[in-house]
Amino acid sequence: MYEHRSQPLLPRALFLRRLLRHGLIGIAVIVCSLAIGIVGYHVLAGFSWLNSLLDASMILGGMGPVNPLTTTAGKLFASFYALFAGIAFLATVGIFVAPIAHRLLHRLHLEKG
Repeated sequence: MYEHRSQPLLPRALFLRRLLRHGLIGIAVIVCSLAIGIVGYHVLAGFSWLNSLLDASMILGGMGPVNPLTTTAGKLFASFYALFAGIAFLATVGIFVAPIAHRLLHRLHLEKG
């Protein structure tokens, strides 16, 4: 997927394509994570679709819940979803940063010659 340190630096056009691909994968992770949260809040907490979207977005964005939870299933889901959202956030950042970090490290390790 990435070039070896003995290979030349990837041309700019191919690097931009790689950035786009990683960006699309990151967006897909966010959309899937948001969908999991929306469905979970709707089914397990009994929220409307709009309130489910609001709470899932706030948790995924790291802000915290908005609506009070009244059901045990909703509270359990919110606990696990908050943990999942933190991991999904870190994974998404890694997906976005990986090609940039690789290019930087690759550029620093290229041998002149």
